[in-house]
Amino acid sequence: MPLGGAISNQLNQKIEGINSSVQSTGASAVNATLLGTEKVELAFAMNDVVSYAYTGTEVFSEKGKVENLRGVAALYPNFVQLITVEKTGIKEVSDLKGKRVGVGAPGSGTEVNARQILKAYGITYDDIKADYLSYAEAIEQMKNGAVDAAFLTSGLPNSTIMDLATTQDVKIIPIRKATVEKLAEEYPFYASEVIPAGTYDNEEDVETAAVQTLLVTRADLSDDLVYNITKTIFENLDALKETHSAANSIKLETVRKGMPIPLHPGAEKYFNEHK
Repeated sequence: MPLGGAISNQLNQKIEGINSSVQSTGASAVNATLLGTEKVELAFAMNDVVSYAYTGTEVFSEKGKVENLRGVAALYPNFVQLITVEKTGIKEVSDLKGKRVGVGAPGSGTEVNARQILKAYGITYDDIKADYLSYAEAIEQMKNGAVDAAFLTSGLPNSTIMDLATTQDVKIIPIRKATVEKLAEEYPFYASEVIPAGTYDNEEDVETAAVQTLLVTRADLSDDLVYNITKTIFENLDALKETHSAANSIKLETVRKGMPIPLHPGAEKYFNEHK
């Protein structure tokens, strides 16, 4: 993730005594576990998965609670992208019944998103042919017609969907605002967002659900250190924006958006000074 590398570079340059390096991992659940076992100090993770880790639910029901998680900031939205190709004729979520649907890798945040969103539309995995596929696998299967639709949760644009759009007429299936708002009553980490026109050759904005990407740390890090990390990020946003467009969404006004865990006191101190 280019943004992770950019943050790491800023921390190394600006904070004395820090030796920051970037580690690429499987997904949000892995990152939360690494924080829980004190193998890393900072991690990106989606707020839904952070909520499961902190409360010991869903993919963390067997692993148990990861109670040392603390928030640094909400960074940017991750969009649930439910895609198909023109030839399937699928236009709405209700059309997925009886179809072959890539629902994300087992234990992934995407898979939980898929299950919860389908449920909001009154659909269970019994009503579809669910395939537990990663982004790349789902796109590959869609290219050869083995999958009709797929869920992918990521920032915009997703490179694997862009790849599919070079050979196929990609369609984004809307996840309607009213449904997302209903879903958020039970799962407050969901928000309604739009995938802008032109993202994947789509002529109009498309309503969808989104979860927030968070920067998360551990409770045992000192207040001073987390304060300095937070300060470094927010004082160098221009440099971060040059590396990844997602950084354009990082704003002081939205640092608490969808934050399902307590903020670290060091981050809280910085934000209270910059209200």
